[in-house]
Amino acid sequence: MTAHVRNLAILGSTGSIGRSTLEVVAAAGGRFRVAGLTAHRRVSELLEQARRWQPDWIVVTDPDAAQSLDRSQLPPHTQLFGSAHDVPQCVARPEIDVVVAAVVGAAGLAGTWAALEAGKRVALANKETLVMAGPLVMQLAARQGGQILPVDSEHSAVFQALQSGRREEVRRIVLTASGGPFRRHSLEQLEQVSVAEALAHPNWKMGPKITVDSATMMNKSLEVIEARWLFDFPPDRIGVVVHPQSVVHSLVEYRDGSVLAQLSPPDMKLPIQYALTFPERWEGPAAKLDWTSHFNLEFEKPDLNRFPALQLGFEVADKGGTAGAVLNAANEAAVAAFLDGQIRFTQIVPACRAVLAQHEFDSNPTLDRLLTLDAWARKEIVRWMGC
Repeated sequence: MTAHVRNLAILGSTGSIGRSTLEVVAAAGGRFRVAGLTAHRRVSELLEQARRWQPDWIVVTDPDAAQSLDRSQLPPHTQLFGSAHDVPQCVARPEIDVVVAAVVGAAGLAGTWAALEAGKRVALANKETLVMAGPLVMQLAARQGGQILPVDSEHSAVFQALQSGRREEVRRIVLTASGGPFRRHSLEQLEQVSVAEALAHPNWKMGPKITVDSATMMNKSLEVIEARWLFDFPPDRIGVVVHPQSVVHSLVEYRDGSVLAQLSPPDMKLPIQYALTFPERWEGPAAKLDWTSHFNLEFEKPDLNRFPALQLGFEVADKGGTAGAVLNAANEAAVAAFLDGQIRFTQIVPACRAVLAQHEFDSNPTLDRLLTLDAWARKEIVRWMGC
């Protein structure tokens, strides 16, 4: 990164990561400029952001929502685009330095792909990109000179701890999981979980999909798959431990027995800022640990019987190929069905496993094949619900 003002494109600017990114920008003393913003349907919030940050362009990816936007409320120089198909050409513009990929789900793949194809730095908050197409995405970044820096707190923690030693010195990486709101629930209690209960995360403020994923521990499952491709470690060198305080975000164990951990309060502004400023560290708006106050750090082994999503993640990380894309799509559709009251909380993971088992596995798929299977898996979830 150079010393000039860094131009940012924030994909998913009205979501929790997007809003936190703008807080980081506001605290950075003019070292960033917001060049582009995208949102799906929250056009009123996007308009407010556009008036505040004066970007060169905005994209509303839902065409109906784009039609409802009052163009007269935009800054005079800000271009409006009204389709998801406009995102790739916008992020590839030569003036863009960093693309913050914060769109939830498989919808985030296209923008990330275009940014890497153009050789950009991508601050990646969209784990589904690597879950779906990890090998293809990492190969693209290497080929085009693009750079992926993780924004997920767990992967950012691993990335930071890896700066302290050589890759060949690492024994394993360990991702921490809060355990979500149901860490102490029995199987019988899990059967009765409501949508409202699943959306009440004890530590983090996130969107509904990722909050439900945290409650099922599918979020950690996806993070295992993401870590497998992002850091190029096999699944047997990736571990998961439950840490309910969400202060230790991940650990790296070296072969001499040293374990390096990254600690901070549960505040996404820190990993966001690190991805934007690496290799530098700046003062920032993220919450700081108070070492004068009393607190405990607990760690425990995850219960795979009550939270089978985690085992599924390790299986998919080991299998590779088309398995990640199918699992991700099935999970997105199953979570949506749960949020709509169509299936129970405890049916999410069995539905994903059933669809995964039915698909025609390909160990070396093309991007088109992955996108085809993404659409297929979503339809299969609907079929599964009708059985």
